[in-house]
Amino acid sequence: MAVSVEDFAPAYVGKDVDDVVILGGGLAGLFCALKLSPRPVTVITNAPIGQGASSAWAQGGIAAAISEQDSVEKHRDDTLAAGCGICEEKIVEQMTREGSARVHDLLSYGVPFDQDLEGRLKFSREAAHSHSRVVRVRGDMAGRAIMDALIAAVRKTPSIRILEGYIGESFIGEGRYVTGVLARRRGSLERLIFPAKAVVLASGGIGHLYELTTNPHEANGHGLAMAARAGAVIADAEFVQFHPTALDLGKDPAPLATEALRGEGATLLNKAGERFMEGVHPDLELAPRDIVARAIHREVSEGRGAFLDCRTAIGARFKEDFPTVFAAASAAGLDPAKDLLPVAPAEHYHMGGVLTDANGRTSLDGLWAAGEVASTGAHGANRLASNSLLEAVVFAARIAEDIQGLMPTPRSAYWNEMDDAPGLPSQRNAEEREAITVLRKTLARNVGVLRDAEGLKTALADIARVEQNCVRQSIINMMVAGRIITAAALKREESRGGHFRKDFPQENPDMASRSYTTLKEVEAITAEALETA
Repeated sequence: MAVSVEDFAPAYVGKDVDDVVILGGGLAGLFCALKLSPRPVTVITNAPIGQGASSAWAQGGIAAAISEQDSVEKHRDDTLAAGCGICEEKIVEQMTREGSARVHDLLSYGVPFDQDLEGRLKFSREAAHSHSRVVRVRGDMAGRAIMDALIAAVRKTPSIRILEGYIGESFIGEGRYVTGVLARRRGSLERLIFPAKAVVLASGGIGHLYELTTNPHEANGHGLAMAARAGAVIADAEFVQFHPTALDLGKDPAPLATEALRGEGATLLNKAGERFMEGVHPDLELAPRDIVARAIHREVSEGRGAFLDCRTAIGARFKEDFPTVFAAASAAGLDPAKDLLPVAPAEHYHMGGVLTDANGRTSLDGLWAAGEVASTGAHGANRLASNSLLEAVVFAARIAEDIQGLMPTPRSAYWNEMDDAPGLPSQRNAEEREAITVLRKTLARNVGVLRDAEGLKTALADIARVEQNCVRQSIINMMVAGRIITAAALKREESRGGHFRKDFPQENPDMASRSYTTLKEVEAITAEALETA
């Protein structure tokens, strides 16, 4: 259950009870805040607004059935097919049907989606889509452009207060009712409690729990762990999507080579110049991401390497059409028009998360969840490309509507400045730093593209041991999130979508359903792993 305010008597408590507190300043959090206007909202962010959110790094764009040649039904069917039999069909129907309206919302906020000379939206095609339906900005800059537009809109909205540099640690609650958020000022031991009538969790994904990821450092599973510790049900946690083509340049996070490159005709080669997707899948480089990721993983692990060849398909127009990828390659001394780009699979997106219903409500009263931290059932076992931004805005809007319907007319949106509580100097713990290193290496090695029972049990035991050396709640949350994913992967004794078990390499029709777990069950599975390790 959520902890009570009395458990944290030394923490500073804000003067006012906010109508709504949103934990997370990415696309889902900011879009929800704007949709809640003029209701007073406090958005708590770990990093300065616009930084630390995976949304800003999204390159492909946002998928929506808008063109005359497309339909909601086709988008729905593509999503269900990618989800490998465990999507919530009604949720997918709802998400795809509301997609067009949400894209037009983003246009109204000033997002400069690519358009033709007549002012009509331009669409591109990505893997596993049957039609061109992805709206982009300058090829690979959709995420950054969307976030810039929303940040500008938020800055102009007086009902929204942004508090930057606060790390969520725990939910405050009474029984199963969440009544606020306990957060720590970054670089300090100062802790503050933010009471609220409604809390929206929009803290992002889990990428930085892995050694190789395309996600920012702030995507470290803390929101997932906070909800689990408060008693929330977690769904589909074993389904982790690894982007096939992260640029393997020794960077942390790894730069992403957008899937749109393969949509434009770029091919995958090994050191011998062999196009290794031939014979793997009829769609070759445009096969579902999990299939491409495993093929690349095999080439890399067996010493043949994997490279993206953009020289013929894109060539000289690379710099203009894909400036973000071009900049990352150039920084490493590579020219995509002339050179092959080394790639490897990297953790990219978490299909699982905190279980929610169609309105974003979690299993805890007073707590909603949106974006990557949530598990709506829209993605199933394998997210369809560019559906993540779509899911974020659709359910952020639904949460705002749900909260508006539950709460009385908002009071005036005027904020008092919060008093500064005296902070304590930052205490960096060497054992905690080592614990994070062990966690990331362990998940990459044993809970990555390929998994088996022995490796998963080893991972649980190793994480549990180093977790005992952690003091800060934010670090403990990372360890808890890692164990949730690992325990869920151990429970699913089959391969499906983003979850591939070497010891159970086939889909099991009897397991064609979503998975659910709680922290209590995870603790029991961990204890058993420790006994047998």
